[in-house]
Amino acid sequence: MSPADATQELHYLSIRDHIADRIAAAGLRAGDRLPSERQLQTSSGVARGTIREGLFQLEAEGLIYRKDRSGWYVSPPPVVYDPTRWEGFMSYVEAQGRRPSTETLSAEEIAADALLAEVFRRPVGAPLYLIRRRRYIDGRAVLVERIVVDAALAPDLLRFSLDQSLTNILKSEYGLAAARNQMIMQPCALTLREAEALRVKSGLPGLSVVRTSYDAQGRIIEFDQEFWRHDALKISVDIRVR
Repeated sequence: MSPADATQELHYLSIRDHIADRIAAAGLRAGDRLPSERQLQTSSGVARGTIREGLFQLEAEGLIYRKDRSGWYVSPPPVVYDPTRWEGFMSYVEAQGRRPSTETLSAEEIAADALLAEVFRRPVGAPLYLIRRRRYIDGRAVLVERIVVDAALAPDLLRFSLDQSLTNILKSEYGLAAARNQMIMQPCALTLREAEALRVKSGLPGLSVVRTSYDAQGRIIEFDQEFWRHDALKISVDIRVR
């Protein structure tokens, strides 16, 4: 690292600490707006680019977030999720005193490609439903998901409003209930499509969750790929040793 680069790093780290201290000193709460980048530049006397590096660092740490053309805000606390419990998004978010909501971005019938045919153990070209949704906590977009459902198990599924619980629709209308969930969770970088849907900067860290739900007969009833904001979710598992 060159001396100039080292100096730049020290500048934005000091700005990061300065902003964090201002949040604490001012008693700013979740959802409160930070001073503008121009105000921070004026009060600190450093370059606008350095200010942004400090803000990006705080964003990466999950302390603040951006709203398009609105500024920077203090991040709310993450919701706690236990993947071993049989609770849907709406249930566990509401149980923590938060306000969940769902927005359907698209819903269509597709033909199974080779990958999905293998996942669902169906022939290539078999009809499937592809649903893309954006989910919110307290009005802030926290995840986008891509759900695939076997059309043979849930005919005419798209006639329902998918802004509600899909799990409840499958259970009440088609008698489909999950008896087993297989989940894969890993950190990821949000690609352009997911980042735009979540209104964040492309390349920011996120959490990828892939869930395959089986009924008691071993049939796949949902194949769900979720992309979470990194600051919106905290995984907590209570394991009892026998």
